[in-house]
Amino acid sequence: MGSSPSKATHPSQPEPYQQEKRSYAAQELSRSVADLHLSTPLSADGALSFTNVDAWEDVVAQSPKLQLARTILNHSNIRETLTSRSARIADSHVFNTELDFKTGPITNQKSSGRCWLFATTNVLRYNIMKKLNLSDFQLSQAYLFFWDKLNKSNYYLELSIQHADLPIDDRLIYHLSDDLISDGGQWDMVVNLLETYGVVPQPVYPESLHSSLSSPVNTLLKTKLREHALILRDLSASLRANTALSEEAVLGALRSKKEELLKEVYIVISATLGVPPRAEENFTWDYYDKEGKSGSWTGTPREFYKAFAYDKYSPTDSFSLINDPRNAYGKLYTVDKLGNIWGGRPVLYVNTEIENLKQAVVKQIKAGQPVFFGCDVGQFSDRNAGVMDTGLFEYEATFDIQFGLTKADRLRTNESSMTHAMVISGVHLDAHGRPVRYKVENSWGADPGDKGYFVMSDAWFEQFVYQVVIPRALAPKELVKVYDAGEKLVLPPWDPMGSLA
Repeated sequence: MGSSPSKATHPSQPEPYQQEKRSYAAQELSRSVADLHLSTPLSADGALSFTNVDAWEDVVAQSPKLQLARTILNHSNIRETLTSRSARIADSHVFNTELDFKTGPITNQKSSGRCWLFATTNVLRYNIMKKLNLSDFQLSQAYLFFWDKLNKSNYYLELSIQHADLPIDDRLIYHLSDDLISDGGQWDMVVNLLETYGVVPQPVYPESLHSSLSSPVNTLLKTKLREHALILRDLSASLRANTALSEEAVLGALRSKKEELLKEVYIVISATLGVPPRAEENFTWDYYDKEGKSGSWTGTPREFYKAFAYDKYSPTDSFSLINDPRNAYGKLYTVDKLGNIWGGRPVLYVNTEIENLKQAVVKQIKAGQPVFFGCDVGQFSDRNAGVMDTGLFEYEATFDIQFGLTKADRLRTNESSMTHAMVISGVHLDAHGRPVRYKVENSWGADPGDKGYFVMSDAWFEQFVYQVVIPRALAPKELVKVYDAGEKLVLPPWDPMGSLA
């Protein structure tokens, strides 16, 4: 955090990366270049003409399949109509390797972008429910959401102070003021929250309307925070014009003004979400266990976290493996200016081959540990059926097209990035121990999929899973060494690896 952006170096590209470069897109480019020597455009000036349309109509006229597609698809939903029957059959909700304990209920983030907090609390409740013999339980996602939102507001204003000398239209300033207090987050950001504020059961700090419907509050807060940033920029210029003031005095005055401005943010958040318990403030939680026996616990949020939320594998001792074929494998990456708690743990990723992410999942499931992961959930997926499969829709066969983008290409062209975090709680292995499909616990309620659970094919995992969190005790030793070395390459703030699930 606070490091200046730099371009990641590539001392040696991994073989999978080289293979991806020899993709369909590259082959198509070669063919196109060759064809340019043999043909001339129908439109010499580059504008579309009816000559182009006539040529394309000739193609359709010679294809009964494309004519049938026109007949059917102008009044049908293409996703429903072109769903592959064979894919739906293959993607059964049956798994031969699952966690030995099932949690519940299925959670619902509703109209908010809190998937990372739901995924985290769904991982943590596994240990809590086992230790306390509970039949159903939820941690308060709203509690973590409150402290995250307040800290992100502070983080943005600190960055505004830090870069007050940059022009208002500088790319960094523009980027920072875009989605400045996103509902989303990353693993290291939630670790910051857990270690600082702990956790509480949901009855202690329940959902409010606007924890489940965050857009109206976000809109209000963004308007005020952008105004606050301009106030701090103007104050910075005024203070620095006084040469008698030291840099320490200037920074102190700016932070004093920032705290005054943050009072408005706190008032809005506490009114719409509720006032949460303090990290060191005692609360009492009464509950029933599986047998209907009542229990009661009194302590602080941090004490509850330390006592129940993990057993062998602490969130602090877990880190992110990513698969980013654009960049060198076996390296540690961070994203400049990305975080939530100022001065907290930075967002760090160890980039590695996709097979290492798969094996990390299998190893954790066999060890009885649910898996936090980040992916691009909207790609080739059916929300209602709860299926994620690259072969789910018959687009290529229907339209005579071919998808040529590789995983690296999608990242380079803004086609894909991490958009959603969920939990893997099972895997189906073939006779050789290789993953075939994965059981995914989502946070969209119990209606989608198989009572809230999704199935993810191995092919989809390869293309659209970007992150798997693993305890260091279960991670490959060579990747732990990369993480511990701390020699990180800094990606710019707008890099797709900076997207918040």
